[in-house]
Amino acid sequence: MTARIHSLWLMPAPSDEALLAGIVGELSGRFDTPLFAPHLTLQGDTETTPELLEQTITAAAAAVGAFAEPVSLVEGSDAYFRSFYARFAVSSALATLKQALDPEGFASFMPHVSLLYGPVEASAKAAAIAEINARLAGRAIRFARIGIVTSGQDVPITDWRVVTSVALRSA
Repeated sequence: MTARIHSLWLMPAPSDEALLAGIVGELSGRFDTPLFAPHLTLQGDTETTPELLEQTITAAAAAVGAFAEPVSLVEGSDAYFRSFYARFAVSSALATLKQALDPEGFASFMPHVSLLYGPVEASAKAAAIAEINARLAGRAIRFARIGIVTSGQDVPITDWRVVTSVALRSA
C-alpha cells in the first residue's frame, strides 16, 4: 500500500479565492491546462499523518492572525507547478508559518500562488503574464486558513482534496 501524500496549503479568504480561481479557470480555458484550487504551499509532499498535521497546523494557525499580502509580481518559469504564478515577499506572517510548518524548507521558500500548471508556448505565456500582472501586481490577497490537502507531485491533480482546514487566528 502506498503512503498517502499530503501538502499544507495557505488558503485565500473566500473573495480572494474566487478571484484567483477565476484567473486559474480563465487561463486553463485559454491554454487547455489543468484546473486546481489556488493556494500558497507551505509544505509539500509529506507522509506525516493527517492527525499529526492537524495538531501542527492548529498550533501554527493560533500563532498567526489572518493577513493580507500584496502580490509582488506575476511571473513564470519552466517548472510544471510554477509555470505561471503570483509571487509574494517573505513577510513576517509567511516566515512564521513556514518556520513552524517546514523549517527545513525555509532557506528556499519562495511564496507564490500558482495560476497555471504546465508548459505553454512562450510568447503566448509572456503576453498572458503581462496581462495578469497588470491586474494583480500590488493587489493584496487575504489569507485566512491552512489546509491539509491530499496532494503532491505524484498525485494526479484531479485527485487533490482538502482533508481539513484550520482558520488563522481572528485579527
